[in-house]
Amino acid sequence: MVRFAHPEYFYLLLLVFFFLFAFWFYNNWKKRAGRRFGDKKTISLLMPQVSKGKPRFKFILVLLAFVLLVVGITDPQIGSKLEKVKREGIDLMLVLDVSNSMLAEDIKPNRLERSKMAISSLIDKLTGDRIGIIIFAGNAYKQLPLTTDYSAAKLFLSAVDTKIVPTQGTAIGEAINMATESFGDTEHNKAIIVITDGENHEDDAIGAAENAAAQGIKVFTVGMGLPEGSPIPIYNSYGNRTGFKKDREGKTVVTRLNEDMLRQIAAAGNGAYARANNASTGLRKLFEEINQIDKKEIETRQFTDYEDRFQIYLALAFFLMVTELLIARRRARWAHKFDFFGKQEGK
Repeated sequence: MVRFAHPEYFYLLLLVFFFLFAFWFYNNWKKRAGRRFGDKKTISLLMPQVSKGKPRFKFILVLLAFVLLVVGITDPQIGSKLEKVKREGIDLMLVLDVSNSMLAEDIKPNRLERSKMAISSLIDKLTGDRIGIIIFAGNAYKQLPLTTDYSAAKLFLSAVDTKIVPTQGTAIGEAINMATESFGDTEHNKAIIVITDGENHEDDAIGAAENAAAQGIKVFTVGMGLPEGSPIPIYNSYGNRTGFKKDREGKTVVTRLNEDMLRQIAAAGNGAYARANNASTGLRKLFEEINQIDKKEIETRQFTDYEDRFQIYLALAFFLMVTELLIARRRARWAHKFDFFGKQEGK
């Protein structure tokens, strides 16, 4: 198994696009300057040793070296020893609403981002529990099966947004049913946390919660949003707000938290309900209740020893940089002796 000790450094790879643009801009500037200096054929005769391909090849080497350097500083690690590990905990399935209404900004920065921040904070507090993630809008999808790899959970969580699902809606019941089935036949104590605004639910969410409770699974709900509601912003590809979502009559759509529904779901699932606001996400209160659930011993197989592999990438990056320095920008002296196209000097 491969993991990265510092995956946040992968954002540096975005600089590759900047380097490509800078190289393209520089070459265009050089061409324009050359045309102002004189005729292209005359200049090529005056500077026969100038190579067109070498600067590009040298740039590619530098670019590859940069990519390898970034991979190296993320510290790739390979698991070298797989062992059985016993720990006490529960199985916890997080069910997250990713419908467009979760983009409302009555809770800053918006409902979805605040939910992701709360889940990330919750993951940091887990010790020994297995965690899974299910996302839903018009349909439910399993984003992450139960695991004790909290780093992987955060990685999957960071990729969640409203565009990740093809159909919109609020299929809370389908998501709870999927979470219930995802636990399997294990004897561990189980819990489901549904994080949603509860608006426009399309199925029997209460029945799904009752079914989960009948199997010994507690269902908790967190209401994201405020009862007075908020419009749903629309952003363009540049991240600038262009307006708010409107209905067919041209009126601005206001999305409101459906607390009554979420309370009923929690009651049917023998759980509890908490409402988020700009001061609190509500997960802290639920986490205290979840901690009161009896924890059983969980046996998992996981890599316990990891070996660093950053040296390989740094060595390759160093090799490419040295190679780039050794390559001259001019043509080799023997290159001009080959006249492939029958051109002669002075013609």
